[in-house]
Amino acid sequence: MAIDIELSQHIATITINRPERLNAMDAEHYRLLSQAWTRVRDDPEIRVAIITGAGEKSFTAGADIKSYLSRDFHWAEQWLTQKDQLLNRGLEVWKPVISAINGFCIGGGVTLMLATDIRLAVASATFSLAEVKRGVIAANGGTQRVVHQLPHAIAMEMLLTGDAIDAQTALRWGLINRVTSRESLMVEARAIAERIAKNAPLAVQATKELAIRSRDMDLAAGLRMEQLVGRTLLQTEDAKEGQAAFKEKREPKFTAS
Repeated sequence: MAIDIELSQHIATITINRPERLNAMDAEHYRLLSQAWTRVRDDPEIRVAIITGAGEKSFTAGADIKSYLSRDFHWAEQWLTQKDQLLNRGLEVWKPVISAINGFCIGGGVTLMLATDIRLAVASATFSLAEVKRGVIAANGGTQRVVHQLPHAIAMEMLLTGDAIDAQTALRWGLINRVTSRESLMVEARAIAERIAKNAPLAVQATKELAIRSRDMDLAAGLRMEQLVGRTLLQTEDAKEGQAAFKEKREPKFTAS
């Protein structure tokens, strides 16, 4: 039982490896996942990450209900807002993250997916925010991101009924990018990651940050920030390499410098 992370050609593949519990996560697995995201954020060798679940049944069922609802809670924890941060709970990771959803995507699985940038799913995948059926809320961004990423009525139906939707419905509403076969899931996720990893890392990260922050800025502020970041990137070695490669009709070799 672990959170596995493999690095190859600037791509980190994170696997939630607890298939006997539908990849549900207890406190220890959340701590390990936090460490994995921190490595993605900080390791200069990583340019893109893929997150998936072990086995063929589940991406992740989110929090392990048995351990989560019965855990000892200390009020002081309410203000430990920086402890064991996650991608979907405050940790800023500007490197692109791809979800490869291999089965059930339930509760915290959906909130994790909502914090990723590109999402692929097998045809048998199902998606639900079922926390209200257990007397709790869709935490770690569940009540926040879903209303930003889906039409209001659809988001509220998912949140308030706790009912599941299938992969085709998720595709129709733009919750995921595409539905693929189980055999092709990681192949396609890897292919997208490779295309991203070939691009200039600083420009990719800047693009993601600008896009994400635009949700909380008015257009004038967003355009100004875009201008400042764009001018900053023009001074980088990667920008010079990109221009040189274009003129010389060759593939650029970016170094994130």
